[in-house]
Amino acid sequence: MGQESKFIFPSDFTWGTATAAFQVEGAAHEDGRTDSIWDTYCARPGVVVDGSNGDVACDQYHRYPQDIALMKQMGVGAYRMSISWSRIFPMAGGPVNQAGLDHYLRVLDMLRDNEIRPIVTLYHWDLPQYLQDAGGWPSRDTALRFGDYASALAASFGDRVDTWTTLNEPWCAAYLGYGNGVHAPGIKDYDQALAAVHHLNLAHGLACQAIRAQAGQDARLSVTLNLQVTRAASDSPEDLAAKERADLFANEVFLTPMLEGAYPEGVSQAARGDTDWRFVQDGDLETIHQPIDVLGLNYYATTYVKARRADDGSADAAVGPEGQLVDRHANAMPAQEGVEGQAPQGELTGMGWNQEPQGLTDLLVELGRRYPDIELMVTENGSAWDDQVSQDPDAPGGKIVHDPKRVAYLEEHVRAVAKAIQVGARVTGYFAWSLLDNFEWALGYTKRFGLIRVDYDTQERIWKDSGRRYSRIVQANAI
Repeated sequence: MGQESKFIFPSDFTWGTATAAFQVEGAAHEDGRTDSIWDTYCARPGVVVDGSNGDVACDQYHRYPQDIALMKQMGVGAYRMSISWSRIFPMAGGPVNQAGLDHYLRVLDMLRDNEIRPIVTLYHWDLPQYLQDAGGWPSRDTALRFGDYASALAASFGDRVDTWTTLNEPWCAAYLGYGNGVHAPGIKDYDQALAAVHHLNLAHGLACQAIRAQAGQDARLSVTLNLQVTRAASDSPEDLAAKERADLFANEVFLTPMLEGAYPEGVSQAARGDTDWRFVQDGDLETIHQPIDVLGLNYYATTYVKARRADDGSADAAVGPEGQLVDRHANAMPAQEGVEGQAPQGELTGMGWNQEPQGLTDLLVELGRRYPDIELMVTENGSAWDDQVSQDPDAPGGKIVHDPKRVAYLEEHVRAVAKAIQVGARVTGYFAWSLLDNFEWALGYTKRFGLIRVDYDTQERIWKDSGRRYSRIVQANAI
């Protein structure tokens, strides 16, 4: 499909924007909320590049009516949001916090009143600190507590939720949180990382069961994975084998148990240097393998890998989030020995990521053929750039951000979705990351992904050209 041609999306295609609770809400100590692992992590000197935290963030806890009005103006039909677990259960084994539930009920009702469907993520990395103190995701009990949490939300929210998403990017929660320690809780132990992989998978299955038990068998269920689009640096058998090894631990350890009911062949042998898999118990895979309606995919970039020769002196690298590699100077898990990441090529985004929209098309087409009965949704896609505010008397508030590179990235990736649909992939939605500039985890407030700028000093929302362009795409339902 050439850029000059126009593609009209299906009439029921879902256009949305996405955020996550810890990145936008603020109100860190209000209405009974207690600390998550990210509150604790941010308090450690030197781990967040600008020394910031999520105490205020975008103050969406208080400003959600304004942000819903912005979504309404943009024309999107859905909002992908997450729930703060420690707002719902502030204490270990404690009762549900009604103030936390009431806040989200108000948000859900206002979204519905504005004809914006809530896509609710139960877990976007903000584990309650008391659960980490008891062992965190490497502990089986955390998965069980997640089932309780899912049950409480489903009982309270009921049919206000359009689609329930159990987990966001368990890859990051496991490998970055417990493997190389660049995300909360900052642990460097690949035995714990692989135990976390399994217990996140188990949590997904338990949550699916709990939601259906409370909300009925017709509840729409999903999970969001940041499946890596890994390219071999060459067609040599060694480089192709490196790609397969990278894919095994980046993608298949989540995708295959969740959707096929088994861990992929060879994963336990490949990870023998990290764990003996003692944490997998009888019946776990049956619990993990629950029917879902939607597979959410977060896509930003591709990753190129080649075989690492034993004598070339380079550091190990494990395939990392959003097309990046885990920090090459951190200890990569032995399961990824022999895999070397390549430096990204071409014009890089502000995150240092490449731009390869064809990777999104390829991912959607491959998964559409592999799982034809499951809807695919792009649940995050976007780019960070160094934005500047310009004065414009015709813009709301007299200000605008001109961000042509983000506009170009957006257009090319929406076209990539259109190409996948044209060749038969069952793609039913696209969510731009992000509605707002926000707290970008270990990068603090130094990277901006928003379609709308946030002035963190005043909490003013300022439209960007990319937000305006997305609005036109949404309202035309075409690119």
